[in-house]
Amino acid sequence: MINNYDKIAKHYDSLSRLVFGKSQVAAQVNQLNNIKENSAILIVGGGTGWILEEIAKLHPSGLKITYVEISAQMLALSKTRNCGKNEFLFIHSSIEDFSLEDHFDIILTPFLFDNFSVERCRIVFQKLSYRLNKGGLWFLVDFTIQAKSGKWWKKLFLKVMYKFFGLISNVEANNLVDMLPYFNDANYKLIEERSYYGQFIKAMIYQK
Repeated sequence: MINNYDKIAKHYDSLSRLVFGKSQVAAQVNQLNNIKENSAILIVGGGTGWILEEIAKLHPSGLKITYVEISAQMLALSKTRNCGKNEFLFIHSSIEDFSLEDHFDIILTPFLFDNFSVERCRIVFQKLSYRLNKGGLWFLVDFTIQAKSGKWWKKLFLKVMYKFFGLISNVEANNLVDMLPYFNDANYKLIEERSYYGQFIKAMIYQK
């Protein structure tokens, strides 16, 4: 199965923090203050689910969260998290194969699109965008090489990463897809943007 992190699920967080320190965590946590009470939230590719505990610190109850994860091992770890009294629906599926029926106030896609080919990015973006309520927020966190400085080491870093995860997790992508045109073409409004790890990681909040 492509884009599946089962083999390294138990070590994924330690590995990412060994390489990126707290940057990946901070990029996601700093967005959470934008979550309003009683929101319906979709999280796609949330990994081991540590973000659920961070959300529960801010909103111990009242949220309705749908959590879609392709890795069974990652999903199992997510289910052990202390999520407060929020309502949860855990789905073991790729987002492409999962039939979405609900609409959401907030969508989180942390480090999701860097796994996909251009065609899969288009399909997933359109599918998720259709399910986001008008005025809803999309929390996008991912790698970027768009910054003017450091492009050479970022490209090299990505090449090594894609090689490693291609072998370990059968990641289909070998290049980073720029998601900015997708949001621009769909008339999303960028309301927040922050950079981390030498501008290699970018956290953006778009409003539909």
